Amino acid sequence: MRNNYTVWIMVRAIYYDTETTGVKSEKDRIIELAAFDPIRDISFSQLINPGIEIPNEATAIHHITNEMVSASPSFKEIWPEFLAFCDGEVILIAHNNDNFDKHFLLAECKRNEFATPNFRYIDSLKWARKYRRDLPRHSLQHLREVFGIPPNQAHRALDDVVILYQVFSKMIDDLPVEEVFSLLNESSKMPHTMPFGKHRGKLLTELPKNYIRWLEENSVLDKLENESLKTALTQLNLSLIHI
Repeated sequence: MRNNYTVWIMVRAIYYDTETTGVKSEKDRIIELAAFDPIRDISFSQLINPGIEIPNEATAIHHITNEMVSASPSFKEIWPEFLAFCDGEVILIAHNNDNFDKHFLLAECKRNEFATPNFRYIDSLKWARKYRRDLPRHSLQHLREVFGIPPNQAHRALDDVVILYQVFSKMIDDLPVEEVFSLLNESSKMPHTMPFGKHRGKLLTELPKNYIRWLEENSVLDKLENESLKTALTQLNLSLIHI
Protein backbone atom coordinates (compact mmCIF):
# COMPACT_ATOMS: atom_id res chain seq x y z
CA MET A 1 0.00 0.00 0.00
CA ARG A 2 1.35 3.43 -0.95
CA ASN A 3 1.66 6.11 1.69
CA ASN A 4 -0.14 9.42 1.19
CA TYR A 5 2.95 11.41 1.99
CA THR A 6 6.27 11.99 0.30
CA VAL A 7 9.56 10.92 1.85
CA TRP A 8 12.11 13.59 0.99
CA ILE A 9 15.63 12.35 0.42
CA MET A 10 18.16 14.39 2.39
CA VAL A 11 20.07 16.69 0.09
CA ARG A 12 22.48 19.42 1.09
CA ALA A 13 21.60 23.02 0.40
CA ILE A 14 24.58 25.04 -0.78
CA TYR A 15 24.01 28.79 -0.53
CA TYR A 16 26.20 30.70 -2.97
CA ASP A 17 26.83 34.12 -4.44
CA THR A 18 29.00 35.74 -7.08
CA GLU A 19 30.49 39.20 -7.51
CA THR A 20 31.27 40.19 -11.07
CA THR A 21 32.79 42.84 -13.31
CA GLY A 22 29.33 43.73 -14.64
CA VAL A 23 25.90 42.34 -15.47
CA LYS A 24 26.47 40.76 -18.91
CA SER A 25 27.52 37.14 -18.53
CA GLU A 26 28.70 36.91 -22.15
CA LYS A 27 31.38 39.57 -21.64
CA ASP A 28 31.78 40.13 -17.89
CA ARG A 29 33.56 37.82 -15.46
CA ILE A 30 33.19 36.42 -11.96
CA ILE A 31 35.67 38.04 -9.55
CA GLU A 32 34.45 36.44 -6.32
CA LEU A 33 32.71 33.15 -5.62
CA ALA A 34 31.49 32.19 -2.16
CA ALA A 35 29.34 29.43 -0.73
CA PHE A 36 28.13 28.10 2.61
CA ASP A 37 27.17 24.53 3.49
CA PRO A 38 25.11 24.66 6.70
CA ILE A 39 24.95 20.86 7.05
CA ARG A 40 28.73 20.54 7.20
CA ASP A 41 29.16 24.07 8.62
CA ILE A 42 31.90 24.93 6.13
CA SER A 43 32.33 27.82 3.72
CA PHE A 44 34.07 28.51 0.43
CA SER A 45 35.30 31.99 -0.48
CA GLN A 46 37.68 32.95 -3.24
CA LEU A 47 38.64 36.13 -5.08
CA ILE A 48 39.21 35.44 -8.77
CA ASN A 49 41.46 37.17 -11.28
CA PRO A 50 39.10 37.79 -14.21
CA GLY A 51 41.81 38.56 -16.75
CA ILE A 52 40.09 41.86 -17.56
CA GLU A 53 39.81 45.23 -15.82
CA ILE A 54 37.17 45.70 -13.14
CA PRO A 55 35.18 48.85 -14.04
CA ASN A 56 34.98 51.60 -11.42
CA GLU A 57 31.19 51.36 -11.33
CA ALA A 58 31.43 47.67 -10.36
CA THR A 59 34.04 48.38 -7.68
CA ALA A 60 31.73 51.06 -6.27
CA ILE A 61 29.16 48.32 -5.53
CA HIS A 62 31.25 45.43 -4.18
CA HIS A 63 34.49 47.31 -3.30
CA ILE A 64 36.67 44.74 -5.05
CA THR A 65 39.56 46.42 -6.86
CA ASN A 66 41.93 45.30 -9.59
CA GLU A 67 44.75 45.27 -7.03
CA MET A 68 42.80 42.89 -4.77
CA VAL A 69 42.47 40.25 -7.50
CA SER A 70 45.82 40.74 -9.25
CA ALA A 71 47.46 37.80 -7.45
CA SER A 72 44.30 35.68 -7.21
CA PRO A 73 43.79 32.43 -9.15
CA SER A 74 41.73 32.28 -12.33
CA PHE A 75 38.27 30.74 -12.57
CA LYS A 76 39.86 27.77 -14.31
CA GLU A 77 42.02 27.17 -11.25
CA ILE A 78 39.32 27.49 -8.59
CA TRP A 79 36.44 25.69 -10.30
CA PRO A 80 37.61 22.14 -9.41
CA GLU A 81 37.83 23.26 -5.77
CA PHE A 82 34.28 24.57 -5.88
CA LEU A 83 33.04 21.31 -7.43
CA ALA A 84 34.74 19.39 -4.63
CA PHE A 85 33.02 21.66 -2.10
CA CYS A 86 29.66 20.83 -3.72
CA ASP A 87 30.16 17.08 -3.82
CA GLY A 88 27.27 14.67 -3.39
CA GLU A 89 23.56 15.41 -3.73
CA VAL A 90 23.22 19.18 -3.49
CA ILE A 91 20.92 22.03 -4.52
CA LEU A 92 22.52 25.42 -5.09
CA ILE A 93 20.59 28.42 -3.79
CA ALA A 94 21.18 32.05 -4.77
CA HIS A 95 19.13 35.24 -4.72
CA ASN A 96 18.21 36.07 -8.33
CA ASN A 97 19.95 32.86 -9.37
CA ASP A 98 17.94 32.25 -12.55
CA ASN A 99 18.66 35.67 -14.01
CA PHE A 100 22.19 36.28 -12.77
CA ASP A 101 24.44 33.91 -10.79
CA LYS A 102 23.56 30.75 -12.71
CA HIS A 103 24.19 32.51 -16.03
CA PHE A 104 27.65 33.56 -14.89
CA LEU A 105 28.59 30.08 -13.66
CA LEU A 106 27.51 28.50 -16.93
CA ALA A 107 29.23 31.20 -19.01
CA GLU A 108 32.50 30.76 -17.12
CA CYS A 109 32.32 26.98 -17.51
CA LYS A 110 31.76 27.31 -21.24
CA ARG A 111 34.52 29.92 -21.57
CA ASN A 112 36.99 27.65 -19.77
CA GLU A 113 35.83 24.48 -21.55
CA PHE A 114 34.46 22.80 -18.44
CA ALA A 115 31.50 20.45 -18.65
CA THR A 116 28.17 22.00 -17.71
CA PRO A 117 27.70 21.29 -13.99
CA ASN A 118 24.86 18.92 -13.17
CA PHE A 119 23.47 21.08 -10.38
CA ARG A 120 19.90 21.73 -9.37
CA TYR A 121 19.12 25.30 -8.37
CA ILE A 122 16.68 27.29 -6.26
CA ASP A 123 16.17 30.99 -6.86
CA SER A 124 15.34 32.44 -3.44
CA LEU A 125 14.08 35.64 -5.08
CA LYS A 126 11.39 33.64 -6.89
CA TRP A 127 10.38 31.96 -3.65
CA ALA A 128 10.11 35.34 -1.90
CA ARG A 129 8.04 36.85 -4.72
CA LYS A 130 5.71 33.87 -4.75
CA TYR A 131 5.13 33.35 -1.03
CA ARG A 132 5.69 36.84 0.37
CA ARG A 133 3.52 38.90 -1.95
CA ASP A 134 2.66 41.10 1.00
CA LEU A 135 6.11 42.69 0.85
CA PRO A 136 6.74 45.77 -1.32
CA ARG A 137 10.29 44.64 -2.20
CA HIS A 138 12.12 41.33 -2.24
CA SER A 139 15.78 42.34 -2.33
CA LEU A 140 18.02 40.36 0.00
CA GLN A 141 18.70 43.39 2.18
CA HIS A 142 15.01 44.25 2.48
CA LEU A 143 14.20 40.67 3.47
CA ARG A 144 17.01 40.85 6.04
CA GLU A 145 15.33 43.88 7.58
CA VAL A 146 11.89 42.22 7.52
CA PHE A 147 13.20 39.20 9.44
CA GLY A 148 15.22 41.31 11.90
CA ILE A 149 18.61 39.95 10.87
CA PRO A 150 21.57 42.25 11.74
CA PRO A 151 23.35 43.92 8.79
CA ASN A 152 26.74 42.92 7.48
CA GLN A 153 28.99 43.92 4.58
CA ALA A 154 26.46 43.87 1.74
CA HIS A 155 27.67 43.02 -1.77
CA ARG A 156 30.64 40.91 -0.72
CA ALA A 157 29.95 37.34 -1.69
CA LEU A 158 30.44 35.44 1.58
CA ASP A 159 28.61 38.09 3.61
CA ASP A 160 25.66 37.94 1.22
CA VAL A 161 25.69 34.14 1.39
CA VAL A 162 25.44 34.12 5.19
CA ILE A 163 22.55 36.60 5.06
CA LEU A 164 20.87 34.52 2.35
CA TYR A 165 21.09 31.39 4.51
CA GLN A 166 19.54 33.22 7.47
CA VAL A 167 16.79 34.82 5.37
CA PHE A 168 15.89 31.69 3.42
CA SER A 169 15.78 29.60 6.59
CA LYS A 170 13.19 32.04 7.94
CA MET A 171 11.18 31.95 4.71
CA ILE A 172 10.93 28.17 4.36
CA ASP A 173 10.74 27.38 8.09
CA ASP A 174 10.96 23.58 8.43
CA LEU A 175 10.28 22.69 4.78
CA PRO A 176 12.93 20.33 3.36
CA VAL A 177 14.93 21.99 0.60
CA GLU A 178 13.91 19.16 -1.75
CA GLU A 179 10.26 20.09 -1.21
CA VAL A 180 11.01 23.76 -1.83
CA PHE A 181 12.64 22.79 -5.12
CA SER A 182 9.62 20.68 -6.06
CA LEU A 183 7.10 23.39 -5.18
CA LEU A 184 8.89 26.02 -7.24
CA ASN A 185 9.17 23.79 -10.26
CA GLU A 186 5.71 22.21 -10.27
CA SER A 187 3.99 25.56 -9.77
CA SER A 188 5.67 27.29 -12.65
CA LYS A 189 4.28 25.61 -15.74
CA MET A 190 6.29 27.02 -18.58
CA PRO A 191 4.30 28.48 -21.48
CA HIS A 192 5.32 27.42 -24.97
CA THR A 193 3.43 30.19 -26.74
CA MET A 194 3.08 33.93 -26.17
CA PRO A 195 0.10 34.38 -23.80
CA PHE A 196 -0.77 38.00 -24.68
CA GLY A 197 -0.06 40.94 -26.97
CA LYS A 198 0.23 41.22 -30.71
CA HIS A 199 2.12 37.90 -30.92
CA ARG A 200 -0.38 35.99 -28.79
CA GLY A 201 -0.39 32.28 -29.67
CA LYS A 202 2.97 32.39 -31.44
CA LEU A 203 5.64 29.92 -30.31
CA LEU A 204 8.15 31.58 -27.99
CA THR A 205 10.97 30.34 -30.21
CA GLU A 206 9.43 32.27 -33.11
CA LEU A 207 9.12 35.64 -31.34
CA PRO A 208 11.05 38.47 -33.00
CA LYS A 209 14.14 39.49 -31.02
CA ASN A 210 13.12 43.13 -31.05
CA TYR A 211 9.81 42.19 -29.42
CA ILE A 212 11.58 40.22 -26.66
CA ARG A 213 13.89 43.19 -26.14
CA TRP A 214 10.87 45.49 -25.86
CA LEU A 215 9.30 43.20 -23.22
CA GLU A 216 12.52 43.25 -21.19
CA GLU A 217 13.36 46.93 -21.54
CA ASN A 218 9.84 47.97 -20.55
CA SER A 219 9.82 45.68 -17.48
CA VAL A 220 6.81 43.73 -18.78
CA LEU A 221 8.49 40.48 -17.74
CA ASP A 222 9.15 41.77 -14.22
CA LYS A 223 5.45 41.73 -13.36
CA LEU A 224 4.56 38.89 -11.01
CA GLU A 225 1.92 37.48 -13.36
CA ASN A 226 4.56 37.16 -16.12
CA GLU A 227 7.12 35.31 -14.02
CA SER A 228 6.64 31.97 -15.79
CA LEU A 229 6.98 33.66 -19.20
CA LYS A 230 10.22 35.30 -18.10
CA THR A 231 11.55 31.95 -16.86
CA ALA A 232 10.55 30.21 -20.09
CA LEU A 233 12.37 32.79 -22.23
CA THR A 234 15.45 32.44 -20.04
CA GLN A 235 15.44 28.63 -20.17
CA LEU A 236 15.05 28.75 -23.95
CA ASN A 237 18.07 31.10 -24.11
CA LEU A 238 15.87 33.77 -25.67
CA SER A 239 16.53 36.47 -23.07
CA LEU A 240 18.52 39.32 -24.62
CA ILE A 241 19.63 40.79 -21.30
CA HIS A 242 21.71 37.96 -19.92
CA ILE A 243 22.90 36.09 -23.00
